[in-house]
Amino acid sequence: MIELKHVCKSYPVGDRINQVLDDISVTLPVDRNIGILGRNGQGKSTLLRVIAGILTPDSGEVIRHTRVSWPIGFGGGFAGSLTGEENCRFVARIYDEDVDEVCRFALDFSELGSYFYMPIKTYSAGMRARLAFALSMAIDFEVYLIDEITAVGDKPFQQKCRSAFAERRKRASVFIVSHNMQTIRQYAEECGVLTNGKLTLYPSVDEAADRYEAL
Repeated sequence: MIELKHVCKSYPVGDRINQVLDDISVTLPVDRNIGILGRNGQGKSTLLRVIAGILTPDSGEVIRHTRVSWPIGFGGGFAGSLTGEENCRFVARIYDEDVDEVCRFALDFSELGSYFYMPIKTYSAGMRARLAFALSMAIDFEVYLIDEITAVGDKPFQQKCRSAFAERRKRASVFIVSHNMQTIRQYAEECGVLTNGKLTLYPSVDEAADRYEAL
């Protein structure tokens, strides 16, 4: 399971403070797929990045009792001065994975060719996205975090991404945030609603949908 205990996160906006996450205390089961609904600007991406450990909460704590991914396709942690290969090696070591195998998979999956050995700062946005998704699939996690569902690359590459992710879902669970009800129904078995900094979990997607539509 993943525990959030009195988690708060805020950002300065002009001369005021925007309280994005406001004293959230929930326990997220990891033996089923969980969705979180929220309108744009309600803090879904912030919540996901706090769970992943990319962002540190202002107060409170996140306790992970399982191996949790970073948000799939998130490339914000890449070091621009390092090559694609060097970034993959660094991440593989952090997760105690076979470095050569992770690099081999990422090179093959991303289809970057010689660019894999060039600095990330020379990449286009699409190339960064390809490498980020490839690296996400190169390491096995027990819970995969998803910020919406984004299409990466051309149609053949998108199909490749969908197939790879479908294979991972056979042996791992999913935690997905979205404002799209159809997306949540496709991936989640239980659901929560994030609004005004508060997160409420519901035992079914239908209950969460009713609450969400009433906002």
